[in-house]
Amino acid sequence: MQVIRRRDDSWEARLAGLFDRSAFDDATDSAVAAILDDVRQRGDAALVDCARRYDHVELTPETFRVPAAEMTAAARRVHRETRRAIQAAVRNLLAFARQSRPRNWGFKPRPGVTAGERFVPLSRVGCYVPGGTAPLISTVVHTATLARAAGVPEIVMVTPPGPDGAINPALLYAASLAGVTEVYRLGGVYAIGALAYGTASVRKVEKIVGPGNAYVTAAKRHVYGHVALDLVAGPSEILILADDSADPAFIAADMLSQAEHGSGREQAVLVTTAAPLLDAVAAELKAQSQLLGRSECVQKVMDRGIFLIEAADLTEAVALANRYAPEHLEIMTRRPEMLARRITCAGAVFVGAWTPEPVGDFVAGPSHVLPTGGAARCFSGLTVGQFYRRLSVVRYDRRALQREMPHVARFAAEEGLDAHGRSVSIRARKPSA
Repeated sequence: MQVIRRRDDSWEARLAGLFDRSAFDDATDSAVAAILDDVRQRGDAALVDCARRYDHVELTPETFRVPAAEMTAAARRVHRETRRAIQAAVRNLLAFARQSRPRNWGFKPRPGVTAGERFVPLSRVGCYVPGGTAPLISTVVHTATLARAAGVPEIVMVTPPGPDGAINPALLYAASLAGVTEVYRLGGVYAIGALAYGTASVRKVEKIVGPGNAYVTAAKRHVYGHVALDLVAGPSEILILADDSADPAFIAADMLSQAEHGSGREQAVLVTTAAPLLDAVAAELKAQSQLLGRSECVQKVMDRGIFLIEAADLTEAVALANRYAPEHLEIMTRRPEMLARRITCAGAVFVGAWTPEPVGDFVAGPSHVLPTGGAARCFSGLTVGQFYRRLSVVRYDRRALQREMPHVARFAAEEGLDAHGRSVSIRARKPSA
């Protein structure tokens, strides 16, 4: 845990560790490339070998896909309150996605010319859902539900199975409710390869969405171009802006909510104008961390990923937040809405003391698949619009084309593209109907 006070001579230098982070992990690239090449060359046989080696499970091509009967039976094994929570999340995600769907439009910019855009759903998408240390049921909802709202007809989910080949029933129930049409018990790099390249048993998709560990992240980078991607995301992070009105217990709880994700490379940052809050939050972090079940991964973050920073004023605090460009940004100040309008770089903004980040992880409405590692400066989180193809549509009538022929001819001449110019000029010689 680092406490960085404004009066420290090394204030700016000590911030370097905060900003020196990335969503990318190059160290895994060579191993990932080898696995992907194997999947591309050997298809199903490579998937069988990878499942045995990495997930310690014996699979055959016939058992990759979860049958419909297993999907149906899963619902009966899920606790009633869990089903209700999943239903609420799907309902909220659908409402938000439907509100933000792109709409076809057109206009007449000049006489005789119409132009606009059409949006057509993708045909087949893949949703990667991590298993690992915890079944991320919410990730099913926060990916597949958006595809469903967009009207994607084939929504494929891949997730690593347990050693017995089973998948958590709540994951399967969430998949059914969110609109998933195919589920495969495949995980990690080899699952990304199957989605990107296709095999005899798993047809390739057009786009892969969803978070994953460093290996999955590297795999997505490798297959970009074979398929489209949502974004490349790394370990989770949160930054909280607070003044002296904030509750230190709330702040510590929200910071720890991201520390428990599991990689040990997560970051949780407090930037505050209230110097006494630094010590109060530090004490709360130590006390609350002792109460958590995932103590090992939390402790790794406590050791090297917690930053408690004093800022001179809210203007400086906002500047630090925008420079950091966090995945999640919480604002706990007296006038949080005013401060929120000044935030320009963040994956998601949570406004006020009663909007803890975990509501965004589970039920709020926007997807929790967000840019990390400072990528929020140039990338946005997953939206329903990313499940569409965008087509521009243009129509000229004869007079409009004649009016703009000289401009087309000039561009063609300057760029040495004779055929381009002829494509327009040949129409000038055709007599009027």
